[in-house]
Amino acid sequence: MKLTILDGHAVNPGDLPWDAFKELADITVYERTPADLVAERIGNSDAVFLNKIKLTEEIFNLCPNLKYVGVLATGYNVVDIEAAKRHNIIVTNIPAYSTDSVAQHVFAFILNFTNQVSIHNESVQNGDWIKCRDFCFWNSSLMELTGKTLGIFGYGNIGKKVAEIAKVFGMNVICCTRTPKEGMPEKVTFEELMSRSDFVSLHAPLTEQTANIINKDSLKLMKKTAYLINTARGGFVVEKDLADALNNEQIAGFAADVLLEEPMSDNCPLRGAKNCIITPHIAWAPYETRKRLQGIAYNNLKSWLEGNPINVVNK
Repeated sequence: MKLTILDGHAVNPGDLPWDAFKELADITVYERTPADLVAERIGNSDAVFLNKIKLTEEIFNLCPNLKYVGVLATGYNVVDIEAAKRHNIIVTNIPAYSTDSVAQHVFAFILNFTNQVSIHNESVQNGDWIKCRDFCFWNSSLMELTGKTLGIFGYGNIGKKVAEIAKVFGMNVICCTRTPKEGMPEKVTFEELMSRSDFVSLHAPLTEQTANIINKDSLKLMKKTAYLINTARGGFVVEKDLADALNNEQIAGFAADVLLEEPMSDNCPLRGAKNCIITPHIAWAPYETRKRLQGIAYNNLKSWLEGNPINVVNK
């Protein structure tokens, strides 16, 4: 059985060998694959792993031996699912592997806003504490999380984990979700979520209903002292509207690990926006998280080979 990994670098830049997969297949690993080489590199492979490579009907037509596609992520919109069905190709994904790391990243953002760690470290490294007449100083307002309200948009695995952490910090938690669950925090409308929260964290799926939901109208609902966090999907945000809100101090700040276009484009409106923190899609990237992902991918492939596929997204 021949397995080709089309863009293995993101999951494994060298610290997580693919050795275990050699027990299951003859594998070829490419760090990255440009669109014009996808069909050629798949060739007569029985199975492929991919992360952000797009597989279309045309690719399936050119690769008639392909029987299995393993997406090395939770989202699988890069694969034409209906076309895969027509070609009798099983498609699997990696569910719930990054819950802990993404929730951790949310609070890395929140705590940077409340404690201003990066600003004060830079100030100290520049010698400001050496020159200070007092034993301490602060260059911007600091705040406690206890008693603040966190609004969570979407209450799946990650939203639930974020809520658990927030409660440990003594925060009040409210939630907007289309699928209420027993024991969840206070359920509110989207408008209430935006207007009542001191921090809003986005965790819903990207759908026609949620696309561009953060826009000039919804941003007007937020407190001027409120912060917005996006570790879910860049498509939630109308970036120009958000940049305007930040630069006009309509909201206090924004932090994101995802953008509408990735990698970031030169003309991204959020680049250089006031009190805007952006990380390069790394919330899923801790070593332990990627190791867990790789283990699930191995089990997905092994289960398919044994005739009992799991985590199938195109049943």
